[in-house]
Amino acid sequence: MSLEFNKIAAAVLTAGVAFMGAGIMAEVLIHPKRLAEPAISLGRDPAAAAPAAAAAAPAAPAIEPIGPLLAAASAENGAAAARRACAACHSFNEGGRNGVGPNLWGIVGANHARVEGFNYSAANRALADKPWDFEALNEFIAAPARAMPGTRMAFAGIASAQQRADIIVYLRSLSNDPVPLP
Repeated sequence: MSLEFNKIAAAVLTAGVAFMGAGIMAEVLIHPKRLAEPAISLGRDPAAAAPAAAAAAPAAPAIEPIGPLLAAASAENGAAAARRACAACHSFNEGGRNGVGPNLWGIVGANHARVEGFNYSAANRALADKPWDFEALNEFIAAPARAMPGTRMAFAGIASAQQRADIIVYLRSLSNDPVPLP
């Protein structure tokens, strides 16, 4: 009979004992410090952790009002910026499909969480009775997570106020009856 199987089994067992021994020795020598709470929490509601983070974080910078910039904003520039920044998740045509985000036709002046059947975040559904006016869109486009804590929209935002104004004027044009400018 061949002893090859015995040699393989002995090698596997020896390696296992060596790794186990090394782990025990490392723990004896290093003394790892156990954290009081996990450094990364999975499955927890980010909104529940937000009050503690908000208390420690400095005040968010104020967003300048968008009203004065809307008069000189360009819907063409806004359309180009929206295609670059938003079209991966949203559609813009009347009756268009919902993607990762809802269709944005007629968004200006419409209430939050307005598209039937779309799975909005609880934060967005909580604002269902409030309209997407120019300032609400400005704050949301600037920093969605700051404007609506708990949103599912994973987008950092647009820092340029002029670019936000262009996008808002473009979104305003996506309607059969556009909302008047302020």
